[in-house]
Amino acid sequence: MKLLRRKEGPSLDSRLAALLEAAELAEGRLPADVVAAARAVAERAGTRRSLSVDHTVAALAGATGSGKSSLFNALAGDELAAVGVTRPTTSTAQAALWDGTGAGPLLDWLEIPQRHTPQTTVEPAQPADFSGLILLDLPDHDSIRLAHRLEVDRLVELVDLLVWVLDPQKYADAAVHERYLRPLSGHRDVMVVVLNQIDRLPPHAVDRCLRDLRRLLDDDGLTGVPILGVSARTGTGLADLRELLAKRVAERRSWSARLSADVSAAADRLADPSPGPGTPGGAVAGGSGTPGGAVAGLGKPLTDALSEAAGVPLVVAAVSKGHRHRAVVATGWPVTKWVRRFRPDPLRRLRIGTSTAVKPADREIVGRTSVPAASAVQKAQVETALRDVGEAAASDLAGVWAAAVRQAARSRAGDLADAVDRAVATTSLGATRRPRWWRAVGMLQWLVFAVMVAGGLWLGGLFGMDYLRLPQPPLPTVGVAPWPTVLLGGGALAGVAIALLSRLAAWAGGHRRARRVAKALRSAIAQVGADYVLDPVEGELARHARFTEAIARARA
Repeated sequence: MKLLRRKEGPSLDSRLAALLEAAELAEGRLPADVVAAARAVAERAGTRRSLSVDHTVAALAGATGSGKSSLFNALAGDELAAVGVTRPTTSTAQAALWDGTGAGPLLDWLEIPQRHTPQTTVEPAQPADFSGLILLDLPDHDSIRLAHRLEVDRLVELVDLLVWVLDPQKYADAAVHERYLRPLSGHRDVMVVVLNQIDRLPPHAVDRCLRDLRRLLDDDGLTGVPILGVSARTGTGLADLRELLAKRVAERRSWSARLSADVSAAADRLADPSPGPGTPGGAVAGGSGTPGGAVAGLGKPLTDALSEAAGVPLVVAAVSKGHRHRAVVATGWPVTKWVRRFRPDPLRRLRIGTSTAVKPADREIVGRTSVPAASAVQKAQVETALRDVGEAAASDLAGVWAAAVRQAARSRAGDLADAVDRAVATTSLGATRRPRWWRAVGMLQWLVFAVMVAGGLWLGGLFGMDYLRLPQPPLPTVGVAPWPTVLLGGGALAGVAIALLSRLAAWAGGHRRARRVAKALRSAIAQVGADYVLDPVEGELARHARFTEAIARARA
């Protein structure tokens, strides 16, 4: 399996795996045809490797009248292909095989029905050894028949080595340069250009044509691609072409070089799927796309906007008021505190603290609060915060990936209101918890109230005995004040004093509880913002980072 590894860099296996990974990550982000093309390259590479690696498939491609078939016959040493001058004579590709043992499955995959085995001793002076060569004669790429052109396009994607046969009249034809040569600039290692029919030119014109062709190929990005001037009719240059083909066949690397070029081209297309000219890798330009401080820094503005929209200031105020209200009910003077019960509890009006938990451990709340819906201004602030998160996260990206990150910021926007409301309801449950001192003070108030009642009953008994002219029992005093009066008056004063002190404590406790609830609400809403906005954005950024790394490995 040494052929699967180039001299430097990762193996072809790892590059194919990276290409498949990049295609998977690009699913739903890049155009479907670009992703499908990358997967097709990986599938084609796997199929080609599973066939014969001892054979090299070289294809003669060119325009009508370029002499492909004549060159095919000259290389094969036999009249295998019909030759035409002005009209296409090759309707389907045909193959010439040198030592074609085991090449059947490969030719079946290529869908080549016509197969020939040339004579190996046709030209005694021929030094080249074509053992393992499969030479294809393709239809004309500019044929008037669509089927011929489609056949050329299909095989150009599959063969190991491309031999473009040009002629002095049409070697600068834009059709071949723009449709084939320029798009295949990344395949220069598996490409040979032959200027055929040089016997029709004077010697000085041959050199001029070859220099001009070199210039055109350099402009196409095919610097370094071999150019050979040949004449299939006279045999000029055929020895050099045979030697070049024999060398490529002997190396047994054309197939892997072709697949490597295909992987690079597919990776480039994934990196920059935009049609037309552009900078390669434009879609992954601008850094790795890893989550950065810009997104984390927007968590606070997002939390602020969500908190305002969720009515957190209203809830916090209700917590403070509700704490005081319940404190009065629990610790107030029994004579007057019943009046407080007729006042609505601020938290109950918002339906906070009244829901039951289905799963206490998970604090899963049934129902929603009655916090007023967000105003138009508050909704606009949330929209602005979502947009800011998306724009900041996508600032270093380009094209479809930037759009994907912006979309991720809004992907769960429709669920934000319910999620925030649930967070408010869940977090505010602690706002209704009764402090222990309320119970103690409440018991003390009832004890004081009982003392007051006892004093009142004592005084009432004395009044009744006096009314009935009964003898008065001995009356204990505290100083000059009788005990019943002390119990009645002292109980009333003590109850009022305890109620006032409890109100002061409740006021301070309400502020402390409001601050704790505000902090807890903000933390809960920040978590909602992270779960519904920041996490999807960071997930998309991480996906882009993995995509970028996979593209880099596939291109390596």
